[in-house]
Amino acid sequence: MKILSVDKIRDADAYTIKHEPISSLDLMERASEKLFMWVCEHVDNKKSIEIFVGLGNNGGDGLALGRMLMNEGYEVSINVLRYSDNITDDFQINYDRLLDLDKHVVKNISSLDEFNAVDENTVIIDAIFGSGLSRPVIGFTGKIINEINKSKSIVIAIDIPSGLFSDVTSKNNGGAIINADYTLSFQFPKIAFLVPENDLHVGQWNILDIGLHHDFINSTITSNHYVINEDVVHTLKTRPKFSHKGTFGHALIIAGSFGKMGAAILCSRACLKSGVGLLHTHIPRSGITALQSSTPETMLSIDNDENYFSEVPDLNSFNAIAIGPGIGQNEQTLKALKLLIQNSNSPMVLDADALNILSNNPTWLAFLPQSSILTPHPKEFERIVGGWNNDFECLDKQKALAQKHSIYVVLKGANTSICFPDGQIFFNSTGNPGMATAGSGDVLTGIITGLLASGYSPAVSSVMGVYLHGLAGDLSAVENGMEATTAGDIIENLGKAFLDLKS
Repeated sequence: MKILSVDKIRDADAYTIKHEPISSLDLMERASEKLFMWVCEHVDNKKSIEIFVGLGNNGGDGLALGRMLMNEGYEVSINVLRYSDNITDDFQINYDRLLDLDKHVVKNISSLDEFNAVDENTVIIDAIFGSGLSRPVIGFTGKIINEINKSKSIVIAIDIPSGLFSDVTSKNNGGAIINADYTLSFQFPKIAFLVPENDLHVGQWNILDIGLHHDFINSTITSNHYVINEDVVHTLKTRPKFSHKGTFGHALIIAGSFGKMGAAILCSRACLKSGVGLLHTHIPRSGITALQSSTPETMLSIDNDENYFSEVPDLNSFNAIAIGPGIGQNEQTLKALKLLIQNSNSPMVLDADALNILSNNPTWLAFLPQSSILTPHPKEFERIVGGWNNDFECLDKQKALAQKHSIYVVLKGANTSICFPDGQIFFNSTGNPGMATAGSGDVLTGIITGLLASGYSPAVSSVMGVYLHGLAGDLSAVENGMEATTAGDIIENLGKAFLDLKS
């Protein structure tokens, strides 16, 4: 699914109006009908509703929604914030339509003194400012937003929480921003929904398809994408009838050290569950019993060192190589990693301690094989690129790292972002907070490595791997609850995730 900037969304509206064709007023009515259907499905008609509207088209959506809800029998009050003398034509038409109703409650507010506290059992709908906002919300409108945030009411934002910028950071901008429980956005998600700094404002967001013209959507180029099932399922390969284990590649995982063999086990098990034909895991001698007893399908490559990775095995027979989970950062491991980077001709997957070693030796990044895949969590990423002031700056740093070294950067977290070497960013839609558990990252490394070895490109391996990892985590949360989900549960649900992807 494409993520469009505010300017391109505005162009999509204009193209739809011209080529469907449809009037802007009727397009607003169509959008409001989608809002109406969602509210009727999720809000008890015994609840009273307070709608706060601004004077633009976002406010027009709120007025149209209010009219529909009143006709449905909801108890609705409309609060018009008169912060300007400028109003849009479609706002005015919907305002007049509302006044034509036999029963309507409309209040015009020009100062904070005219604001009445909202009962906590009342549902608030925010239609003050839309996605085109370009400056912080201050003055009496900002004060009213702050009062709304103080209430204990459920807050539903239309298109985007008022005061929140769509395409740039809103952090510390000095203005007021609605803290919504639900955000109902039209046609596309906004970048603002996908970064941690805005979680308090956005709440649970939903996309409402309002029928913007598909010709425009299909032809519009964007560098930002939101990964959903249909984006992944068409890349899934069919296994030929006469295939054998050699058909699906041979992976090498370098993982584990004394006291950290669990990382090697989790990574290996996840790789085996991801379609690879053959797997060798390179481990120190102290891990032999642990690996052979826990993952009998794994062949072992044994390091001469008892406790650490210290030497690079022969790489000629492997289609994909992963390194990092649990390897530690001692001196011989540093030397061995450097030698591995120098001798590997194929894309590698680097995670955990391999990334920490790279952060202390940043010149090595230039020698990584092109299209290698880095899978840092935010702290590992910070060690590599330095700090950032806001999450949009973090995305810029992710893009710069991927483009500079022609690599894929998988920045883990809610809505894990995968940046391609050409600067495209794919935000993942699967996963849940239950996956914030020890070993979850090792599992992801194994999944991506298994896909890479079995013939998927680095691009597909990254996007599909992250999606499947999150989907398996979602299935685990349903089965076990978020609190009880472990990395092993994610592995056990990978088969179900593949089946779910195909269904």
